[in-house]
Amino acid sequence: MGDAPAERLAFEVWGDPIEHSLSPRIHRAAYARLGWDWSYGRRRVDGGSFTAELGDLDDRARGLSLTFPLKTAAFAAATTRDRTAELTGAVNTLVRSDGALHGYNTDVGGLVADIGAHGFAHLDSARIVGAGATATSALVALGDLGAERVEVVARRPAAAAGLVDLGERLGIAVTVAAPGAVASASVPLTVSTLPGGAALPDRDAAILAERGGLLYDVVYGGWPSPLALAWQASGASAVNGLGMLVQQAVRQIRAFATGDADTPLPDEDAVVDVMRSALMGD
Repeated sequence: MGDAPAERLAFEVWGDPIEHSLSPRIHRAAYARLGWDWSYGRRRVDGGSFTAELGDLDDRARGLSLTFPLKTAAFAAATTRDRTAELTGAVNTLVRSDGALHGYNTDVGGLVADIGAHGFAHLDSARIVGAGATATSALVALGDLGAERVEVVARRPAAAAGLVDLGERLGIAVTVAAPGAVASASVPLTVSTLPGGAALPDRDAAILAERGGLLYDVVYGGWPSPLALAWQASGASAVNGLGMLVQQAVRQIRAFATGDADTPLPDEDAVVDVMRSALMGD
């Protein structure tokens, strides 16, 4: 798609609920730092209205960020999809260009970058807590970081069948356990994909904390999460997903600008710094 367009373009984040989204704050900070005359808003869109809203976009609207519950619908709407979207069946970024809708899953790259920033540029094994859509992105990210063995902890183990199948495609040996029956082996990293406020029984959480290494919790609202509190009580370290939020947004902006989510922005380190500052309200 070439270099970032100079004209004033419009972008939005869609989802339901959407009022809590921090995306406008960090996107606008990045656009200002880059000197791009772009706008970025938010719109409440549910699954039932997604197709109609998409069809009503005007010519100035060039890209969308998608959050719950629209990632599967966005996947279906995309004309083309990147590797991570194809693997996960989820699209969190749509770019309109040349009469087509290009779909990306930047959550995976965001996880890879932020987990790497916490000292895990490579790992052999890990654990995922939860078996929903975010767990799928987490598994692909762990594979990109080199993981060969991943244990999935799910309250309903049958819900993790898709992760086992995906693991086979990625060359990862995925095992599944109930919260109170994790394997005895310890792992250096646990990625929690539980929704905000979701909690495990105290005993189960304590067992996970004792054998789970660093807890990387994708939750960033209502921090610390119940699972993070269990980690802290055991003396282990836990971090939230704010860094991932920034890193996936950086990759969205790359895609908005040039159609390539992997090529860095101009002076990207400085852009990331202003996005982080905006996130913290500085």
